[in-house]
Amino acid sequence: MVFLLAATSIASLLGEMYRLWPMRDCTFAVFAPAGIALLAFALHDRSRGNGQAFRIIFIGLIAGLLAAVAYDIFRLPFVFSKSFGLTRVIPALPLFKVFPVFGAMILGQADGHSLAANVTGWLYHFSNGATFGVMYGALINGQWRRRWPVAIVFAVGLELAMLFTPYPATFGIRITETFVMVTLMAHLVFGVAMVLASIRLEKGLAKC
Repeated sequence: MVFLLAATSIASLLGEMYRLWPMRDCTFAVFAPAGIALLAFALHDRSRGNGQAFRIIFIGLIAGLLAAVAYDIFRLPFVFSKSFGLTRVIPALPLFKVFPVFGAMILGQADGHSLAANVTGWLYHFSNGATFGVMYGALINGQWRRRWPVAIVFAVGLELAMLFTPYPATFGIRITETFVMVTLMAHLVFGVAMVLASIRLEKGLAKC
């Protein structure tokens, strides 16, 4: 149940790409209520359960969010390579261009040029990172240290799977060897960051 509730974030986007449902409808009618239910379940488990679901959800959310930040920091040099005159060393790739489009889809706007679309798109992007962390936690049943290699396979697998969806065509992304290599490395960073953050958070909760 925890895995499925968390998966509604990426399901909103997948449904739009496969023309199953509008991203706007799924985000507000499914993902938002699922997110509330996920948090409510975590709090209920903390107060009346054994705390296992709470730890999976809490650690997963924070670890996934921190991993998303690390993921974006890794991609910054490629995004701003042209602006900083580094194209001879670092290839310029428009890796952030999809976020405003996410926002436009959620808000029902024609394009992603508005501030609201940019903010909404970035928030949605980080919601994916956070919920991926919860999905990872549910997959390994909160065994953060014992099953940490799953995070690497999960993170890299997400990117490989996305390449076979309509994602590139939907957002006008040109698939090149450089793009694939950089995005795979970025997802590897995401996986490693999620491992380190989750193990550290687990130790912190154990001391509380």
